[in-house]
Amino acid sequence: MRIILRWRQRSPASLRSRIDPIPAPLPELLFLTQRIPYPPIKGEKIRALQILRFLRERYRVHLGCLVDDPVDWQYVPAVKELCDQSYFAPLNPTVAKIACLRGLASGAPLSVLYFYNRGLARWIDDLLARRHPQAAFVCSSAMAQYLVDQPDPPRKMIMDFADVDADKWRQYAERHGGPMRWIYARESRELLSFDRKVAQRFDASTFVSSAEAALFRQLAPESGEKAHFVNNGVDSAYFTPTERYANPYPDGAPVAVFTGTMNYWPNVDAVTWFATQILPRVRQSVPDARFAIVGSNPDAKVQELSRLPGIIVTGPVPDVRPYVAHAALAVVPLRVAGGVQNKVLEAMAMGKIVAASPRALTGLDAEAARHVIVAEDEQAFVRATLDAIAGNVAPNLGVRARQCILDLYNWATNLAGFLPYLGLEH
Repeated sequence: MRIILRWRQRSPASLRSRIDPIPAPLPELLFLTQRIPYPPIKGEKIRALQILRFLRERYRVHLGCLVDDPVDWQYVPAVKELCDQSYFAPLNPTVAKIACLRGLASGAPLSVLYFYNRGLARWIDDLLARRHPQAAFVCSSAMAQYLVDQPDPPRKMIMDFADVDADKWRQYAERHGGPMRWIYARESRELLSFDRKVAQRFDASTFVSSAEAALFRQLAPESGEKAHFVNNGVDSAYFTPTERYANPYPDGAPVAVFTGTMNYWPNVDAVTWFATQILPRVRQSVPDARFAIVGSNPDAKVQELSRLPGIIVTGPVPDVRPYVAHAALAVVPLRVAGGVQNKVLEAMAMGKIVAASPRALTGLDAEAARHVIVAEDEQAFVRATLDAIAGNVAPNLGVRARQCILDLYNWATNLAGFLPYLGLEH
């Protein structure tokens, strides 16, 4: 028996249609941030991590950053998985501060000197020479020092200032006396001068809110057309009112809660003000009222507050959500602030009553009395705290706060705002 094998010739076009196209290699991007972007427990790390995750879907990302907390070295392997190549430079805060003091006569911003690392600079120079990344994305102006004078930089460079830090130092100077007033005023001047140079060198400057972008346009009008804003977001599935947690407060007393990194001076100033000037007046009406200060690295002044009646200082906790969930309200009495406060966004996402100072709400698209309570002075914070404890607040305030977050603070939606500045399409 003869078996005849039949073969039908296919045209080249039909063959091509059956072969999956080989995807084009992703373009390369240098990503610089002043601290390792993990864990996402403070504002600068949260934003940097979300941007890094967003950009790695569109680029081969090479990450350069510094590590100033020994605890953070454990997160290096996890962060490496997000990148192609990476360099993690050790930063000793004590040594860095000494370098800053030596640089007082140099005319350079101290915050720029603080984040300089020779090894990181060499790695960046080598990577630019070998890989020629098409784009660079820089988080915080201190990291722009590694690119601003490069002779052959990436074709597209984005500077994510996030906040106008020069204005923060100006506020510091206003609230301090003696030598520190001079140092902070100097830093405000020198950093603004440096930031203006950076903004002219980069293709776009981005900020965390329209208010911050407007302030920078006012301070650096020559780069006003390149100043834009890209709002933060919130993981609303993580910060949600539907989760149930064990009550972390020992006696079930009514609690006002503040969350944040507790060696950051604006946070220290805020909780000291609330603990010494506001809570005692609240306790005149509600003797068992408490104020919980929840966050890592409480400095000596914050730890001293725990000796006062009704004050709870937790130090670092594995999860801030139980402390927020079981509080009567979240208070954010910041007197020095810039950008957008993630602590406000997270509490709103959890449907909590939030009482905040006007500075803490700068740049936030939330309406007073509809989404949050605006407290302009001590008396307003006392009244807001007592009303929240008694349940005398506007109906559905927390529900509307969460809806505001769902409508306006979605990470995926907001981060797409970076794409036009990188020359990419949505």
